[in-house]
Amino acid sequence: MTTRTPPRVAGTGRPPAPAHPGTAVRRAVVRQVRRGTVVVAVLCGGLTAFVAQEYEQTLSGAVGVGSLTALAENPAIRTLFGPPLALDDPGGFTVWRTGTVVAVLAGVWAALAGTRVTRGEEEAGRADLLLAGRVRPVTLVRTALAVLLGAGAGVGLAVTAGVWAAGTAWAGAVLFGVLVGGTAVAGGALGVLTGQLLTERRAASGLAVAVLLTGLLARMVGDGVPALAWLQWLSPFGLLGRVAPYAHDRWAPLLALGVLAAVPAVLAVVLAGTRDVGTGRWQGRDRARPPSRLLRSLPGLAVHRTRRPAATWSLGVAAYFLLIGLLATAMLDFLRDNPVFAQMAAAVGFARLASVEGYAASLFGLLAVPVGAFAAARVAALAADEAASRLTLLYSRPVGRVRWAGWEAAVAAAGAALVAAAAGVATWTGASWVGAGLGLGGALGGALSVLPVALLCLGAALLALGWAPSVVLPVGVLPGAGGFLLLVLADSFGWPAWVRGLSPFAHLAAVPAEPWDVAGAAGMVVVALALAAAGLVGYVRRDLRG
Repeated sequence: MTTRTPPRVAGTGRPPAPAHPGTAVRRAVVRQVRRGTVVVAVLCGGLTAFVAQEYEQTLSGAVGVGSLTALAENPAIRTLFGPPLALDDPGGFTVWRTGTVVAVLAGVWAALAGTRVTRGEEEAGRADLLLAGRVRPVTLVRTALAVLLGAGAGVGLAVTAGVWAAGTAWAGAVLFGVLVGGTAVAGGALGVLTGQLLTERRAASGLAVAVLLTGLLARMVGDGVPALAWLQWLSPFGLLGRVAPYAHDRWAPLLALGVLAAVPAVLAVVLAGTRDVGTGRWQGRDRARPPSRLLRSLPGLAVHRTRRPAATWSLGVAAYFLLIGLLATAMLDFLRDNPVFAQMAAAVGFARLASVEGYAASLFGLLAVPVGAFAAARVAALAADEAASRLTLLYSRPVGRVRWAGWEAAVAAAGAALVAAAAGVATWTGASWVGAGLGLGGALGGALSVLPVALLCLGAALLALGWAPSVVLPVGVLPGAGGFLLLVLADSFGWPAWVRGLSPFAHLAAVPAEPWDVAGAAGMVVVALALAAAGLVGYVRRDLRG
């Protein structure tokens, strides 16, 4: 073992002074979130700029005053997409078309980043030595909040720059950017807060995301039911309609956004000073429990690890698609009375909306994104367990990596089928309640038809597990989220057929409006198996992390 003399500063003959502990912590947190910040900023800014830029070529002049009035008065439209305001303006249309999407993306990413840089560091043991010195937990939490504030500001600036460069009014561009950036800040503060409450990063992340998605549901109910419009003030997503960029340009509701970000941030700082390192404010009761019978085998262990996330995802997806079913008749009546909007929907990939089966099939296409994200998240959990050295004892026994990863993948695929089936049953329940005439078999068939895309996400995640374990989740969600975005853009702007064919969604049939595309589904399954096999080969060949 050798030692190395610290470098000397030229002209002084003395080693450089060590960085202040607070500065070192700040640099470490910045390194952890900078890549995600850049990716989210590019996605949010690029998507909004693209939609605003293409508005004049595709939709300008297609929507008249009468159609705008009908659109604004339809409760189904307001519930699903938010209040349609200033659709005759490229900025207003961009806010309505992409505002909720980019706000959810920014908020969820920031929440996950908040739990990662706080609870994640403690859970992995990397913060123990740091907090044993001059750095206090309160300092770490304050630094994390400050860095996430800067990251949220960066995302907001990207959105503002994107829509402003596309030629929209500067006031609306600034308000839109502040709303998206403020949502990211609120999500990050919420993630830091849940990291102080719970002892596991996975549970803290789940709680933070659940609170954000509950706010999204509150926005949908508040937009669809005038008597409950006050629910819009309870989440950043509802404030998008209150501020109304490009339509009313109200600045006062931004104060409520500041409160939504400041309250969890202050609570996180307070709680950080009242707990021990490695603990949370919400402690479970220590009581003896008989070990679960599922822990007696590898398949049982995989089921034990997946059952709770599968139930949580199923409940969340079912709640959304129950609302989809309840709105079926209102949406169909609106589209029959306003064919211009049916034509616009068909232009961006939502054709066959004239019947309840076509309506369900179009929205089941969206289901592939969360179901694929669930499958990718299960593989990402496996990578996180490896990095945290939780698999060391398991692999010290006669358990092969391929065998364990294979069982995890198989159970994740079954969990994805459960999540999809929950959406199908919920859609049928809602449609039956309003007498829309959608059968249970058709609803289940449409929901389960998206499983080939979910399997592609699972295969891509396994590929990343073997060859790039630090990016399992982004690579895993790419076939679902990226494929859907590619299809929408290709249909909207008439891109070549071969470009459209790169999207997995181009090979899905509109079930239950039409029969399954057996050839397309089989092809995606074969590709998914090939990706998974290549990933498992890399998983066996590389060293374990942690």
